[in-house]
Order: sequence, then C-alpha cells, then structure tokens
Amino acid sequence: MATASDNPLPLLRRLEWRVRHAAANVLTGEYRSAFRGRGMEFDQVVRYEFGDDVRDIDWNVTARLGEPYRKKFVEERELTVLVALADSPGLQFGSTGETKRAVLLELAGLIMLLGAVNRDRVGFIHLTPGDHTFFPPVRGRGPILQACSRLLSLPTPSLQAQGDFRAPWSLLSKAVPKHSILVWLGDYDSLALPPDWSKLQQRFQTLGFRADDPWDRALPEQTGLSLFDPLSGRVVPLDNTTAQREAHAQWRAQRDALFAAQFPDRLSRLAVDTRENRLDALVRFFQHRLAASSR
Repeated sequence: MATASDNPLPLLRRLEWRVRHAAANVLTGEYRSAFRGRGMEFDQVVRYEFGDDVRDIDWNVTARLGEPYRKKFVEERELTVLVALADSPGLQFGSTGETKRAVLLELAGLIMLLGAVNRDRVGFIHLTPGDHTFFPPVRGRGPILQACSRLLSLPTPSLQAQGDFRAPWSLLSKAVPKHSILVWLGDYDSLALPPDWSKLQQRFQTLGFRADDPWDRALPEQTGLSLFDPLSGRVVPLDNTTAQREAHAQWRAQRDALFAAQFPDRLSRLAVDTRENRLDALVRFFQHRLAASSR
C-alpha cells in the first residue's frame, strides 16, 4: 500500500479540500474557540468595543477613565500551533490494512491545514528514538503546505530504532512562543512520560492524539495464529489463551494510564480508531471542547 512518504501531494490536496469544506460548513469558529480558551495570560487594558466579552471589563480602569475598558489576554493575539509526532516503531502496526502511523500523519496534516485556513502560525517537530527534525512555525498557506509536505515525506524510522523521544527543550523555548498549542501524536506504549514533559506542559497548552488499532483494544478471536513480531524478530503464536488475554489487558491498562497521566484533562486527549474518519473525529473533539468551555 502506498504511504504518505511515497508521494505526499495527492494526500495533501485531498486533506486541504476536506479542511476547507469543513471550515466553511461545520468548523467555523470551533477550531479557534476550542484551542484558545480565555484568559491564559494578561497582556494589557484596551478600550471596550461592542461585542467584546463583558466578563473582561476592568471596572477599576473604567471607573477611573469614565468609559469602559477591558482586559486583553495573550491568546487573543496570533495563535501558534506546533505538531509533535513521536514516531515510534510500534506505529507501523496495522491489522486493517492501514497503520497507526498513517492515521496519525493524516491527523497531523489536518491540524496543520486547519491552522493555515485560520491564518495561524504552524510548525512541527518529528521525534524518532534518539533523533528529531524541527520545522519552525510559519505563516501563510504556501509555507504551511510546504511544512506539511515535509512532515508527510519524512522516512519511516527503522524498526530497530532505540532511545527516548527527547524534545530539544532549549530550541523549542526560543523558536516557539509561550502558550502555543502543542499537539502531541504518539502511541503511548512506553511506561514513562517523555523527558522534560513537565517543562513542556508549563510552557504550552498540550493536547494528545493517538491511533487505536482494533487489536489494541482486543485480541482477535481466532486461535492457532502465528504472527511475526518485527520488533523482536520472532514468530509469536497467538492462541487466545487466558494468559495472553490477561497480558493484553494489562498492556492496554498501562497504555491508557500513561495517556491519561500525560494529558489529565480528558478533553485534551483524543483516541481515533484506525477505521474511523479522521476529520469527523477532529470535529467531535473540537465540539466537545467548545461545549465544555461555554458551560
């Protein structure tokens, strides 16, 4: 099956058409409202204008100057989105003909193109075990399409790649503004949080996406299967025994616990089935966040 890295342009054109259609019909205002929230960091006091949120009125300044003024916050300025793909060897698994890696790349492309439609700055960091590729945030349809094409074209990491996903903290601190949106896409199949994760959470608004293969959620019911495990290089018998089901349930619980520990707010994490429409999943994600913020 062809992958994004073979030729990203057809996939990119298809994703851009879907994003523009969705932005015009079902995503108007939801993407920005769901990402921005309100009141993350005070910036300055400005004159109140019709349509501004009355909750932001600074009554002390209003009383002193005799006309309404409101507080302005950092998130009202330009939004910066950084897509981080933790490209682990386990993402190359797919029991339905489509790998988890392909699903996450499509989600990453959709997020980046939504940023282009909404005139935000968008960049990415591609993390592989022990290495990384960084594309600093850019503005405008052309540069963002170039960044998206670059991400989709990056080669699949070796199955034997080892090491952790250590983000270049000092580089990100200089190149990406504080309070930017960090969308972390990965498999969450290790037993530990990424190094320096607490620092990243303090600086950015973090969201987590993962792809779930049907076999991630339950072992197949067939017995007597022999499967090749490319990570270990061994043929593994799958007999659907009680021990195998218990081991799988323990692995699934550990994976879910790590996902929740990395993103404690359930509205900040999204699990997408590999058989699910990725854009539909994003729309629901934004709608849930928007509904929660408006309560």
